[in-house]
Amino acid sequence: MPDLNWNATLWGANYDWPGAGDEWSAPWGGSEPQWFGSLYPRLHRLLPAANILEIAPGHGRWTRFLLPQCENYLGIDLNQSCVDACRARFEQTPHARFESNDGMTLAAAEDGAYDFIFSFDSLVHAEIDVFHSYIPEILKKLKPGGAAFIHHSNYAAGQLPEGHHDHSRGASVSGAAVADIIAASGGAVIVQEVITWIDAHLLDCLTLFGRQDGGRQEPPAVLSNPHFGEEANLIARFQAPYSSI
Repeated sequence: MPDLNWNATLWGANYDWPGAGDEWSAPWGGSEPQWFGSLYPRLHRLLPAANILEIAPGHGRWTRFLLPQCENYLGIDLNQSCVDACRARFEQTPHARFESNDGMTLAAAEDGAYDFIFSFDSLVHAEIDVFHSYIPEILKKLKPGGAAFIHHSNYAAGQLPEGHHDHSRGASVSGAAVADIIAASGGAVIVQEVITWIDAHLLDCLTLFGRQDGGRQEPPAVLSNPHFGEEANLIARFQAPYSSI
C-alpha cells in the first residue's frame, strides 16, 4: 500500500526524475500531446481560470500548461525537493507560487479562492485516508462555482484482473468511495470517468466535482471508459508528431 512515507521516500528521495515527469507521458508521445489530446479536451470548459491550485505537481509536468491559463497559480507538494524543482523551473513566472505540505492538508491555500483545482497522475498513489482529508479541504478552497479535477485509483472496485500490474495504485480507493466522500463533505460530482490505465483494466478514475452550492442542477455523468489506453495510442501516433514541429 503506497502510504505517505512511501510517497515521500520514492518521489522525494529515490526517484531521479530523468524527464521532469515527462517520462510518464511516453505512451501518449509526450506530455504536450497528452495535455492537448487527452486532458485539455476534458477540461476546456473550465479553462482559463483566474486562480488555479495544483496538488502534487511533482517537477511541473502539467504546471507548464496550467500557468498560461491563470492569473494566480499555487502548487502544493508533499516533497520539498519537488517544490524546489518547480521554484527553479518557473522562477521567471511571477504569478506562480509553490509550497510544501503534509500530504493531507492544504493550509497554504486561501479558503474560497480557487476557480479550478487540479491533480493528475499523482493522487493515484494515495490511499483512502488521504481523500477523507483532502476532499473537504478541496471543497473549502474552491469558490462556489469552482471545480476540482482529480485523478485517483479505482483499485478497490476490483476491476483489475488477477496477476495484472497494479501500477502502485491506492488499494483502498475506488471511484464510488471518492464520490461518497465528496457527497458527505458537501460536494457534488459533475463527471466521474473510470478508465483503463494503459493496459490495466479500469484501474483508475477521473473525478470532476464542485461544491453543492455551485449552482449545477444536472445529475452527474458516470462513465466507464475501457478505451483510455487506446486513446493514448492514437494520440501518440497521430497527434504527437504535431508537437515536434
